[in-house]
Amino acid sequence: MFEDLRTLSLLDWLENDLLLTLDDFQPASSDASFRRYFRVTTPEGQMVVMDAPPDKENIPAFIKAATLLANAGVKSPMIFQQNLEDGFLLLEDFGSQPFLDTVAKAVDPDPLYQLAMDSLFALQTRTDPETSGLPGYDEALLKRELGVFTDWFAGQLLDVGLPAKLTESIESLLVASALAQPAVCVHRDYHSRNLMLVDGGTLGVLDFQDAVVGPITYDLVSLLRDCYVTWPQGQVGQWLAQYYQRLQAIGLVSCGLPQFSRWFDLMGLQRHLKAIGIFSRLHLRDGKSAYLHDIPRTLAYVLAVTGQYPELAEFDQVVREGLQPAYGRFLQTLGSHA
Repeated sequence: MFEDLRTLSLLDWLENDLLLTLDDFQPASSDASFRRYFRVTTPEGQMVVMDAPPDKENIPAFIKAATLLANAGVKSPMIFQQNLEDGFLLLEDFGSQPFLDTVAKAVDPDPLYQLAMDSLFALQTRTDPETSGLPGYDEALLKRELGVFTDWFAGQLLDVGLPAKLTESIESLLVASALAQPAVCVHRDYHSRNLMLVDGGTLGVLDFQDAVVGPITYDLVSLLRDCYVTWPQGQVGQWLAQYYQRLQAIGLVSCGLPQFSRWFDLMGLQRHLKAIGIFSRLHLRDGKSAYLHDIPRTLAYVLAVTGQYPELAEFDQVVREGLQPAYGRFLQTLGSHA
């Protein structure tokens, strides 16, 4: 069953270097990166092993971010053992109750989202961006991420060329809005698939190794306009206003709610364009096609914002009349070949 060389090396580390007795060893999950996770059962209890090839994944960044979160009172997995040379970590097991599965079944999701916003508030208020040691979410990175949409979704997946002047104007607008915001420590992938409910009521946070110092609305829009679950706009607006009030009360933001909401909308647009590009790349390059089903939801977020702001009208037309129908045709072609 486990015949690949990395898994054999991982088992050798666990059994011969760490001297663990393995009663069970099973795949736990994989994600959109090159990381894999295994759940190991020992006489001492269950743990999770992360397999992250050093030439493809940054384990020191994971350890740094885990320490930052833990010091802020945000529950990240304890790191029991580490093997940086081979790319293995032995971690605390957060169990099998993903936030996404729980909120999808909840009659009232509000208590769960209050829990998630409490954890986010702790991250933003109990860390110092200037001393965190995290890289900056700078103009170059923001532009590079937006290029993923143009290159992989419009270009490679749909074979649709976008006008250079239009993409440059959208890029300038979104980058300027992001850089105008107060800077905090940003998880950068704070959504329902990276949150776990631990011990019946504690929120555990995963997948934080790409943390940066960046815009204050980034993680909030990742959570509330999630690529994997959608809530009514009225509910999202209520959560947004509540969180804004908390930030304003401690002086982390000094603008009015309309400005904060605009930052939130444009930050979400940047993130969702990037996500659509990443989903396309996962299909085309990595053979992970399940993410294609999340593109329509993410495109709907894009159009909700582009349809709201006059300065985005031309881009709205291109997406609504060009890219969205082209994606529909792509899905039909894909279905016919399945």
